[in-house]
Amino acid sequence: MDDIVAAALRKWPNVPHCYGWLALDARGDWYMRDERIQAAGPFPRPKGSRILHDKLLGFIQRNYAADTDGSWFFQNGPQRVYVELEAAPWVWRIADAPGWPVEAHTGQPAGAVHAAWLDEQGRLYLHTALGFGLVHTLDTGLAAQAVEAGLWTPQELDFAAMPARFGYRLRPQPA
Repeated sequence: MDDIVAAALRKWPNVPHCYGWLALDARGDWYMRDERIQAAGPFPRPKGSRILHDKLLGFIQRNYAADTDGSWFFQNGPQRVYVELEAAPWVWRIADAPGWPVEAHTGQPAGAVHAAWLDEQGRLYLHTALGFGLVHTLDTGLAAQAVEAGLWTPQELDFAAMPARFGYRLRPQPA
């Protein structure tokens, strides 16, 4: 967490949480969802406005975390902005390098891969030292190489069972 964010939390500890305004899609892109977009339907249809500003993306990604209930959020100064997830809290990018290193959409290294999972749509998920996430669609070819090499052995698991199994919420709601 950025130092300025920690300082804001100390200064204003009781700012209300925000829900529905920020989302992460299955490709690791962040979206702002204003009231009009929220009224038009649940994420990911419609998605909202894709965030493209590099400094804002960096700020979100450095201050992205989960609470004890498995709800993911962006700590925006004193305000916790909960994130709606299309698929999983992490979107993995796989490097074309020995051992197929895995990195999160935030740029953090995923660490060791503990298990691999396929959902009913054939999407590949990895449970890593950093957490649970979906392999980016552009990296499925590299992931297939890792599977063929015996590095990962995917098991089947329905998408609907993943949040409970791996302790995350797709759509955080106020208590």
